[in-house]
Amino acid sequence: MTASLSLRPTLYEEFVPGGGHTSFVLKRGQLLRITDLEGGANVSLLLLNAMEKSERLNLPDTLKCQHTAKLTAGHCLYSDMGRILAAISADTCGWHDSFGGVLNAAEVAEKYGQGRYQELRNGFYRNGTDNLLVEIGKWNLNVQDLLMTLNLFSKVTVDDDGRFHFEPGNSSAGDYIELYAPMDALVVLTALQHPLDPNPQYAPKPVQLSWHQVASDGISVLCRSSRPENARGFHNTERLYL
Repeated sequence: MTASLSLRPTLYEEFVPGGGHTSFVLKRGQLLRITDLEGGANVSLLLLNAMEKSERLNLPDTLKCQHTAKLTAGHCLYSDMGRILAAISADTCGWHDSFGGVLNAAEVAEKYGQGRYQELRNGFYRNGTDNLLVEIGKWNLNVQDLLMTLNLFSKVTVDDDGRFHFEPGNSSAGDYIELYAPMDALVVLTALQHPLDPNPQYAPKPVQLSWHQVASDGISVLCRSSRPENARGFHNTERLYL
């Protein structure tokens, strides 16, 4: 985990309520901070090349080229073209899950019960599949483009028998992760509970987003130098903008 560099100026801020979703282009050279406001948040995240959306986040390549399943500061999020969609430049949480995916409507109903709009109005039970489909639809994408999701703020470990275990309390109020964009990246996210969260109550937590312009890409030095593969990933990305 690392402390972030001074972030100035702040370009924009946005509140995402529990169950909410949003999408936007994080431009090359900008930094996005995502903050867990109450503790126990989970943010399911998709990343794509904003200019060529057939290029998108590849979690198997992200993990194997950095020899880890524990994503935190110093790691990069790779596309299926060997380029870096985002670099984790700072992280106070320390572990973000790449295994869990998201729930669909039937799975949410099975886990939490019926939470229909007719009775609950805007408090109805949302699910990750539909939320992400709503957002990618705004960018002329559909169900076949709903691929790999990274679950920020959540920790999932694997035991000796290959079983997944969700670790409660991984993120506290005020924890944040910062994503630096070495290329224009389409960011799609939703703030919903992790599929393996054992809490039987539907209670997704809110997060805060803030956009920052950094003075130079020196903020990415930790990620560039953490592994030789990352230096090559930055090279592949920078060549795109020659």
